[in-house]
Amino acid sequence: MKSLPYFCRGEVIKGFGRGSKELGIPTANLPDSVVDNLPADLNTGIYYGWACVGAGDIHKMVMSIGWNPFYKNIKKSMEAHLIHTFKEDFYGEILSVVLVGYVRPERSFSSLEALILAITGDIEEAKVKLELPEHLELRGDNFFTSAPSGSSAAPPTAPSASQTILNGH
Repeated sequence: MKSLPYFCRGEVIKGFGRGSKELGIPTANLPDSVVDNLPADLNTGIYYGWACVGAGDIHKMVMSIGWNPFYKNIKKSMEAHLIHTFKEDFYGEILSVVLVGYVRPERSFSSLEALILAITGDIEEAKVKLELPEHLELRGDNFFTSAPSGSSAAPPTAPSASQTILNGH
C-alpha cells in the first residue's frame, strides 16, 4: 500500500461499546472526519503501528479499519487497541496514530471466541513486527511530539472532533 506509513490524529470518541465489555479488548475510536479522509488505497482490514494519547507515551497498537463484518456495522470505523493498560478512559483526548503495516483483511467469524482469538493473534503479530528496525524508527517520528493544532503550543484539553492532521507532519 502506497499510503503506508499513514499518519493521522483525532479526538477519541465513544464507539459501539463492545471492545472492553464484550471482547475484553478496549479500543479507542476516531471520528468520522478522520475515517472519511482515509486514502483510497488504504484497504479495510487490520493494521499495526504506533499511537499516543495526548502528549503521553507512544505505544504499540493494532487498528481495525472497516465495517467489522462480525458485527455487521453499517458505518466504516477506525478502532485502535493500544497495547498498554490505561487506568481510565480517555474520551475527548487526541489520539495520534501512525499506521505502519497491514496484518489481514477484515472478515466475519463463526463465534465471538473465534473473533477474540483472531484479535489476540493480530496483537501478537503487531508486537513482533513493530520490533523491526524500520518500524521502531517511526516510533520516534516528530509527528508524535508536534502539537495537534500544528503550533508549538500544548495540545488543547477540549479539541473539536473535526481536528485532524492527515498523513503529514
